[in-house]
Amino acid sequence: MRKKWIINILIIIFIYTIITLLMHFGVIDDYVKLNIFLILINIMLAVSLNLINGITGQFSLGHAGFMAIGAYTTGVLTTNFTLPFYITMIIGGILAMLFGFIIGLPVLRLKGDYLAIATLGFGEIIRIIIQNIEYLGGASGINDIPQGLDWTSFYVITLITIIIIVNIIKSSYGRALIAIREDEVAAEAMGINTTFYKVLAFMIGAFFAGIAGSVYSGYFGYIQPDIFNFFKSIDILVIVVLGGLGSISGSIISAIVLTLISAYLQEFPQVRMVLYSVILILIMLFRPQGLLGTKEISLANLFLRKKLGGGNNA
Repeated sequence: MRKKWIINILIIIFIYTIITLLMHFGVIDDYVKLNIFLILINIMLAVSLNLINGITGQFSLGHAGFMAIGAYTTGVLTTNFTLPFYITMIIGGILAMLFGFIIGLPVLRLKGDYLAIATLGFGEIIRIIIQNIEYLGGASGINDIPQGLDWTSFYVITLITIIIIVNIIKSSYGRALIAIREDEVAAEAMGINTTFYKVLAFMIGAFFAGIAGSVYSGYFGYIQPDIFNFFKSIDILVIVVLGGLGSISGSIISAIVLTLISAYLQEFPQVRMVLYSVILILIMLFRPQGLLGTKEISLANLFLRKKLGGGNNA
């Protein structure tokens, strides 16, 4: 186990060092850098939604609403109150988590399509409220948000998000969430407080969506209500479904692939949505469990297996 931890840490440092050097020597230009940051934001959103949809089995479509809460919290607190970004990021995450509790407690009593519609309605309500508040900039949003995030900050925040969610899944709380996903009635019969765990997963997912929103506004320097519309929730859902409901590594791979496809098709937004629809249809027909299903890929395991295989051959 200790060897796996060491290998994982070395791989994380290696990836960071390589990308840092490529940025330093200009091999990675500003456009590629922008897409790397978008990939990291999408990874944060996807792994946090996977905790709700994939691990707990609750079908939520309101993630863009939680992201908007975090983004606007950072936008207002850094612009109007000159608070440091990292404090506003934590406040944004906590506010999103509180909304997750307020919304989750009544809404999570619903199931399936009804839950999806209710959470979708929540996301749209948040967007429309923001759009009609003049203090928040209305439809024009907030501009000139202080920008202070660099590559290192992005990388560390994303890593922390992944590590916390993976550890939650591997803990006794995670096993309770998986039990609820597999059979909620049986889990309740075994003494698991299903309402508590479902709301907890919803709050944790909302917290990290709020963090992702804060990071977005802290990097790009401007936000508008339309950024967090229905299509943003669909984007995140497609990433999770493509990677595999219940697979964190699948969400990471899917976020990388779909962000690169979106970057390639950014000048053709209509084509992009058509492509997303086609991807969803193909997944449902040929790979309904997603690319990885509920399996996880560990770089440390791949490395050790390869090394072990080489040793046997020798």
